[in-house]
Amino acid sequence: MDECFALVATRGEGGVSASWQSVSDASLGDGDVTVRITHSTINYKDGLILTGRFPGLLRYPIVPGIDFAGEVIASHDSGLAPGDRVILNGWGCGERRPGGYAQRARVPAEWLIKCPPQFTTAQAMAIGTAGYTAMLSVLALEDYGITPDRGDVLVTGAAGGVGSVAVALLHRLGYRVIASTGRLEEADYLRSLGASEIIARADLSEPARPLGKERWAGAIDVAGSHTLANVLSMTAYGGCVAASGLAHGLDLPASVAPFILRGVTLAGIDSVMAPSAQRVRAWARLATDLDVAKLAEMTVTRPLLDVVELAPEILAGKVRGRIVFDVP
Repeated sequence: MDECFALVATRGEGGVSASWQSVSDASLGDGDVTVRITHSTINYKDGLILTGRFPGLLRYPIVPGIDFAGEVIASHDSGLAPGDRVILNGWGCGERRPGGYAQRARVPAEWLIKCPPQFTTAQAMAIGTAGYTAMLSVLALEDYGITPDRGDVLVTGAAGGVGSVAVALLHRLGYRVIASTGRLEEADYLRSLGASEIIARADLSEPARPLGKERWAGAIDVAGSHTLANVLSMTAYGGCVAASGLAHGLDLPASVAPFILRGVTLAGIDSVMAPSAQRVRAWARLATDLDVAKLAEMTVTRPLLDVVELAPEILAGKVRGRIVFDVP
């Protein structure tokens, strides 16, 4: 196990480029558990990193990939043994240390979650950070008292990874789901996941009024900017919006009116550094609340070598649902 195959991203005068290389075992990073990666996936953040558009600090060269699933092959931690199936989401992997676009990874044991027995490692990556973020968002709505009897729940970016899983989860839990998308041609797909109503992304893209008509009790937003401002302005009294993305922009050109006149809550969803207990809770709920048939419907399997060409496509909103990479 001296070397393994990995995607290495570097930054030069022409921007970020990535190539497949053989890397030394010593370059995998510090940690007490070594994992043979069997599957990975691509998220919006991976697309930003691979195209050089990530708004945070990156340490180059880097092996990207914020997710992976696989099998423990060496462990110095009593809680994990060789043969255990594990999942990693975030923790700075693929950003500040080697990530999941490789055949192996070495990480601290506390960063790993044991794969629920209900899922294969391929299914775990069909969920990935996108689906895990969707579950964290649903939990936030529940924790703020947004139950199905309170009213509709909106999901923005509904045809994407977070959105697809969120629609399927909310439908299974008994919510009436409104799906917002910039791809109205995906309306049948969204209805098949459980959406009752489809609205155009453009309906939420213009500058928002301080308060609009109350249209939903809660929302899961992946867009930010004017989209999030509009979502907040149309959230009903005592409602909650779970925000996890920046696909429309990092800014929030909104009014305080929804917060002080309607008691609306804006719940921030961070999947990267969420405590282990919160992760275990989310994955346990995914194991019971996510319809694996719906998961299969939204998932496409591709070879890991395809990840570079998919990066600009996911940023352009051209990737539907989830993509799983088989790692050779």
